[in-house]
Amino acid sequence: MNVFLKGKTVMITGASNGLGAEMARQVAAQGANTILTARRTDKLADLATQIQADYGVVSAYHKMDMTNFEEIEEVMQKIGDTKIDILVNCAGFGIFEEAVTTDFATVERMFDTNVLGLMRLTQLALPDMLARKSGHIINIASQAGKIATPKSSAYSATKFAVLGYSNALRMETKPSGIHVTTVNPGPIATSFFDIADKSGDYLDNVGFLVLKPEKVAAKIVAIMGKPKREINLPFLMNIISRMYQVIPRVIEFFGKGAFEKK
Repeated sequence: MNVFLKGKTVMITGASNGLGAEMARQVAAQGANTILTARRTDKLADLATQIQADYGVVSAYHKMDMTNFEEIEEVMQKIGDTKIDILVNCAGFGIFEEAVTTDFATVERMFDTNVLGLMRLTQLALPDMLARKSGHIINIASQAGKIATPKSSAYSATKFAVLGYSNALRMETKPSGIHVTTVNPGPIATSFFDIADKSGDYLDNVGFLVLKPEKVAAKIVAIMGKPKREINLPFLMNIISRMYQVIPRVIEFFGKGAFEKK
């Protein structure tokens, strides 16, 4: 139980399903009000209604496409004076395809969604947090931002960017009492892979490394309001990514088979 959350407001992007929706349920269960955004409002409306009925908290929702920077600005204007205590940048997508054949328009959309939209929303949320000298920004990155693997060049590049941005932001905002946390999960059993994995085999191929969204959400919710630098999951992938920083050639050589399971 995270007592910090009671009465706080948590804004979550990409909240219509998967990890985002699960976090929304869990923070609401602990007494937090929610602001939910995604491209599809039908699922958001159902989730907001469910949250208000089950937990008796306020749950607002807004259509927001992270590639549409004007829409991001409009949503923040609608939110107005509502104090955002915690911003969770969860929206994102990936495609498993070789660099040479990946459609460049898809690469641009991936960067707009995973990186530039995240940065713009964060930039708009920060002034109020800085003025209050409190707040928590949680950016959902990936183990792909720690170790790049074949068929994930563009996706890995976006997550490396998220990590770099978050690390700099953490140092900039620390004097103002704002926490910045990056979450670096391995594969999570969500609809993410409906788009990312055309073969449909990836989750089966990586087997025991697959994470459940409920457990990932619980770990994120538990650190809300706390100065946690990173959450890295699962344990084995975290160990490998740490080793990669020291002996990259060795890891690439022995990990070749695992890296090519896409």
